Amino acid sequence: MGILQDVGGPLFEQFSRLGTGSQIGVAFASFLFLSVFLNVLQQFLFQKPNEPPIVFHFFPIIGSTITYGMDPPRFFKENREKHGDCFTFILLGKKTTVYLGTQGNEFILNGKIKDVCAEDIYTVLTTPVFGKDVVYDCPNSKLMEQKKFMKIALTTEAFRSYVPKISGEVTSYFKRTADFKGKSGTVNICPKMAQITIFTASHALQGKEIRDKFDETLADLYHDLDMGFSPINFSLHWAPLPWNNRRDHAQRTVAKIYMDTIKSRRARGESDAQDIMYHLMNSEYKNGVKVPDHEIAHMMIALLMAGQHSSSSTSSWIMVRLASRPDIMEELYQEQVRNLGADLPPLQYEDLAKLPLNQAIIKETLRLHAPIHSIMRAVKSPMPVPGTKFVIPTNHVLLAAPGVASVDPQYFPNPELWEPHRWEADSPIAPVMSGEDDGEVIDYGYGLVSKGAKSPYLPFGAGRHRCIGEQFANVQLQTIVAEVVRLFKFRNVDGSDKVIGTDYASLFSRPLEPAMVYWERRDQESN
Repeated sequence: MGILQDVGGPLFEQFSRLGTGSQIGVAFASFLFLSVFLNVLQQFLFQKPNEPPIVFHFFPIIGSTITYGMDPPRFFKENREKHGDCFTFILLGKKTTVYLGTQGNEFILNGKIKDVCAEDIYTVLTTPVFGKDVVYDCPNSKLMEQKKFMKIALTTEAFRSYVPKISGEVTSYFKRTADFKGKSGTVNICPKMAQITIFTASHALQGKEIRDKFDETLADLYHDLDMGFSPINFSLHWAPLPWNNRRDHAQRTVAKIYMDTIKSRRARGESDAQDIMYHLMNSEYKNGVKVPDHEIAHMMIALLMAGQHSSSSTSSWIMVRLASRPDIMEELYQEQVRNLGADLPPLQYEDLAKLPLNQAIIKETLRLHAPIHSIMRAVKSPMPVPGTKFVIPTNHVLLAAPGVASVDPQYFPNPELWEPHRWEADSPIAPVMSGEDDGEVIDYGYGLVSKGAKSPYLPFGAGRHRCIGEQFANVQLQTIVAEVVRLFKFRNVDGSDKVIGTDYASLFSRPLEPAMVYWERRDQESN
């Protein structure tokens, strides 16, 4: 006691002589040190044996948020090497359990409604972007009905009508855009692909009347909506931050366009239209309630976003990859000449099946650059992990990362290599799928892929929340690529085969900007 008085007395006397600001600083530093000390101590002494190992971290609440957010794939890879396929990390104060590999895909993406819930996770992101009473802002049963309403826009007959519309939008865009005037030049390709995807999706999915309301300014509003999916918005979706203010302005502006269009169409008394808006205007739920106009507007936003954010990211990656491999871009051109005719007639839906390399481009790019790196579910009841001692409690979030399996050498030899020819049956680096899938396969328009969740290749997710726009995305992307290849030759500005890094600022992984590409017109004619 005497020693404490001898030491503590002078320390307290020195502390009392400090100014108020300095005292606050010392107190905060002491509190921070104590918090870090207790947090580290807890990790070493109180690990629960029936829960997955926790990724070591110094700071409570922050946990591994920063290291995960900077590069999720690297975070998964490093911690898989340390802890195995199943581990937990702290994400903004929430215990988040990752389960990697094909077993993890199955466990999470095929989880039962009583065990896992997507709505509880994503509504804070999607509701401000899409609007109220749709997607995750409603019960799952209502969402399933809404998906059925929108499937009328996703039939083979509809796709046949979409290809000429998409082709026309692509060629028109390059004719009128100043950055593509002349014989050659350089361009930051990502913003251009974002505009192209919004124009093609709006025309194909929502008709000419809606498309005519879109210009580059409105396309930029959809970019502002997309940025509402920033990971930080899991916690700060409500905050008056600059990107949230732009998100909210964009949502109000776009929703009003749809609402005004609905009112004018009702006033005209249309009776024979075939587009998705007309279909929704004349649809009703199983309980007999007609779909309200605000829900129609919000579903239209959701439908277009489904045709925008993933396709924008993927089309940008395709162009970046083609610039790194001009030889592949030339092969794509020659494939069209050989299979469609030297005069390159206008593209039709049936033509896409005649272009296997064009299909493989989509497939390989999605393998290396899955649009969504993390798929999350809230745990609703304790979930035993088969074959382990682990039980995931209800205060955890589950996280699946299908992109990890798609770069696993167990399934994809030389996995980091972007090589579209790997999807050819006789390729020495062809995918090795046997023994890991559930045997169910389906062709969404770009070759056979798994229908189930237990697969190393799931670029569009799996289970009841699998993206309903998968087929449209592939029709859209194949058509865009085919038209770009007809018009241009690409290469990297420095002539190398290097590929730019990845931007993880949004939930949808995209190339870091500026992603500069050198382009040259095939016809060498100046516009």
